Amino acid sequence: MSATPAAPTQTPALAPASIRITLKLLALLTDYLPQPRQGHQVLLDLPAGTTIHDVVLRMRLPEKLVHLVLVDGVYIDPGQRGTRVLQDGETLAIWPPVAGG
Repeated sequence: MSATPAAPTQTPALAPASIRITLKLLALLTDYLPQPRQGHQVLLDLPAGTTIHDVVLRMRLPEKLVHLVLVDGVYIDPGQRGTRVLQDGETLAIWPPVAGG
């Protein structure tokens, strides 16, 4: 009796353990960027599953200064910042409130 060879199984692709994003902090938020930085941006290596809010906490940004948030140029509503998971290669840009005169 010959055994039928088992069909090859495909292993599902594993999610990356970490991601790399570009973080841009504008205006007075630039002071919160770690060194080395290039102007108002820095590359960050983060665990997969990191949300925008996680980055705000990690960078110790005062919540009252986190006003306008964009991911790859798309506005992120404040209600979505705690659940919006960042993906490898994305750019997260954060502006403080701007006062006019």
